[in-house]
Amino acid sequence: MTQPTAPIDQDLLRRLQDDVIDSYDEELEMEIDDRLLAGETLGLSPEARETRRMYFRELFRLQGELVKLQDWVVHTGERVVVLFEGRDAAGKGGAIKRITQRLNPRVCRVAALPAPNDREKTQWYFQRYVAHLPAAGEIVLFDRSWYNRAGVERVMGFCSDDELEEFFRSVPEFEKMLVRSGIRIFKYWFSVSDDEQEARFLARIQDPLKQWKLSPMDLESRRRWEDYTRAKEVMLERTHIPEAPWWVVQAVDKKRSRLNCIHHLLQQMPYHEIEHAPVALPPRQRREDYIRQPVPHNMIIPEIY
Repeated sequence: MTQPTAPIDQDLLRRLQDDVIDSYDEELEMEIDDRLLAGETLGLSPEARETRRMYFRELFRLQGELVKLQDWVVHTGERVVVLFEGRDAAGKGGAIKRITQRLNPRVCRVAALPAPNDREKTQWYFQRYVAHLPAAGEIVLFDRSWYNRAGVERVMGFCSDDELEEFFRSVPEFEKMLVRSGIRIFKYWFSVSDDEQEARFLARIQDPLKQWKLSPMDLESRRRWEDYTRAKEVMLERTHIPEAPWWVVQAVDKKRSRLNCIHHLLQQMPYHEIEHAPVALPPRQRREDYIRQPVPHNMIIPEIY
């Protein structure tokens, strides 16, 4: 006698399918053609195809504006820091990827610091983050930041109550000092629902290409959802200051959250298009005595494709 199967949660099934499609989109955005853009290979409805078409169109437009912003930052010598915080699987990494996708990595770089080592644990708490702050003409995106202390460290018991309280006393002064020095700071919290996080975790568990994203700490954070909620609420209340306010990104819909975050970031800065001298390709020098040497056959990789 066969065991009865549990009813299929259609909403969860839809979320899993959306996550798969989104993972395809991540790889298609750089090399997208009309056939794939139309969604023919993904079996999407006309409405879904039009939504994707609009998403890509707007994403490319905003990325063009990010290039203008980059030129302005370099031209003016501005220093920009953007913090991305939120629960695991909230979409921080996806937003960062879309921002940096077409920018110069020497101008716009990502700081994603690992857990502190034994030496760093004895330093001033902010010390290891200071080393990654921008110089003139640079943008630094922190994929998680010094707010680890108010989130994961607090919830997981990696810091004492005294250390946490000292953090809350220090961080407003630290950020005010950075702003006074001329650094622009933007802090984004990616807000995702309980159900949506669960669906994204399940999608990662079932996708061998994404399982690496799930650490034991991530799984434990899922169990402690309510503890993280309380920690987030206290963090936002105590560190939302005029000089460096928090901005909450509604991140249940990953595509919309990316567009909204990029659009908002652009709106916060008085950038304008920088005029550049026309670029002309110089003629290549040719010398009569130049002879190109053949590449040894054993150095050439096999042409499998």
